[in-house]
Amino acid sequence: MRKKEVKVEKSALVESRVVTLRTTSSIISMSFSPQSDPLLRSSIREQRDRWERKRNRTAKELVQTEQRYCQQLELVVTYFVEILKAKATLKQNISESIFSSIKAIHSVNQSLLVHLENGYYGRGFDIFCPQLKVYNTYADNFYHARRVLALQLKKNKAFRRFKKLQESRPEFNHHKLEDLLDLPINRIDQYLHFLQDLAANTNPDNPEFQQLSRAVTAVDEVSQRIQDNTRRHENHLQLCRVQKLLKGRKTKVLAAGRWYIREGWLKVVPAKGAEVKPKMFFLFSDVLLQAKRCSALHPTNGDKFTGQQAYPLKECTLEKVFGHTRSKGGLLSLTFPRAKLLLMSNNLEDLNDWHQSLSSAIRKLQSKQTVIHQREAFSPRSFESATQNLEAPNSSNNPSRKRNMVSVEASAAPPSESSAPKRMKPDASEPSSSEASTSSCVIL
Repeated sequence: MRKKEVKVEKSALVESRVVTLRTTSSIISMSFSPQSDPLLRSSIREQRDRWERKRNRTAKELVQTEQRYCQQLELVVTYFVEILKAKATLKQNISESIFSSIKAIHSVNQSLLVHLENGYYGRGFDIFCPQLKVYNTYADNFYHARRVLALQLKKNKAFRRFKKLQESRPEFNHHKLEDLLDLPINRIDQYLHFLQDLAANTNPDNPEFQQLSRAVTAVDEVSQRIQDNTRRHENHLQLCRVQKLLKGRKTKVLAAGRWYIREGWLKVVPAKGAEVKPKMFFLFSDVLLQAKRCSALHPTNGDKFTGQQAYPLKECTLEKVFGHTRSKGGLLSLTFPRAKLLLMSNNLEDLNDWHQSLSSAIRKLQSKQTVIHQREAFSPRSFESATQNLEAPNSSNNPSRKRNMVSVEASAAPPSESSAPKRMKPDASEPSSSEASTSSCVIL
């Protein structure tokens, strides 16, 4: 949703400026008629000159920054990529992991610079944008390159000495290799701003306008890709941090598709009126993890937590029991198929934040499942299976078929992220089902 909002805002801004330009151009054509007002003609000329000055100023800054950018890329290619390849200080696969497609980026941008210096902005970006795949490759490898570089600086003494020697050259002007490797990622956002300003101050009747508009769309896609990679990387760091906070390896936090949302202390209200105890809760996109702090006297785990229960949000029902007014604190009720959780906080603002975060996570998770179920319901395979079930005999008379169905349902259920869950005795009043067991909380 966030990406769509950003794209809508950017497109709306460009479209509003285009409408203004078209309106003004029509007024300009009318202003030169014999009956036009001289004052109106002069104001239109001033507006047109103002747009032209803005465009020239943006174009000048674009060319200057592009020249400096290409010079800095050339430093990396000449003094690192080429020399490292000749000296074999690093293995070829390690060097490719660190520098990725930066040599190809340098070649593409040198061609772009020639067009920009000659004033062919639209044509230059029209040729440049189909080659943005080299930036996509660089962006996808960016965080991996950082890790490999840090590892080589830690373990490879020869490379560490070589890097320090190259960075001491006067051409580098005290820049570090890490700073220069960030340049292609930062340059994409700069391109986006320059192109938006150029398109906004270019007459729609100008042939360059369509070229610049296409370039805005192409560069914006790369920018969104970089932002998505950044969010995934930051989420991975958060998951790793939470994993390190938990004692032992019993509770597995790292999982594909899982997103960290928030964490904090909440008081658990027991069902039988026992003492209210504060617990640490970690909220993820698919599960709510309850943990308790380890003993402060423990020699190694004094600052860690022990995972107690993992509550899947797939079939959770959330309700705010009280806390609707400005009273102090409030209570949240979370109902699961075979468990119920009452959470209390003395801070009403914190409780409202938890309620909003939980509601959003549950709504997104359940909406995804609804879409999947609808696709399965209208698929030809599901229609054929439904027809076969109608023609087949009753499953209660065929115990082997029933066992097969249970085993398939169990294998289709998503694996729990917490290993070795304790078995819970089924209630005599409730029939046991595989769906209920997979939706209930997992005791760690």
